[in-house]
Amino acid sequence: MSEQITIEDFEKVDIRVGKIIEVQDFERAKFPTYKLKVDFGPEIGTKQSSARFKADYKPEELLNKQCLAVVNFPPRNIAGFSSEVLVLGIENLNGGLSLVRPVHEAKLGARLY
Repeated sequence: MSEQITIEDFEKVDIRVGKIIEVQDFERAKFPTYKLKVDFGPEIGTKQSSARFKADYKPEELLNKQCLAVVNFPPRNIAGFSSEVLVLGIENLNGGLSLVRPVHEAKLGARLY
């Protein structure tokens, strides 16, 4: 079981809806990875992310899909690439990753509560 947190701890994590607008191979990454550009709407803008979805998705399967991402982590340098947001994924039944996304189309930049 994971460590318990308070509602105040959870409220510090800023999870927003974005739309993947660009997908590129990330050859320098240690694991099968893509470089993503994600549009979060006018308030946050476009951010980039390193995401380990390459083994589970072709680029065209991610392009123009909405996703959920943590937008308030500091940028992280991954093999010389500045990953600005953490696009969320969960383990699927086959042991791979599934992109976490809204069931219905959502407003870009909408916050998860």
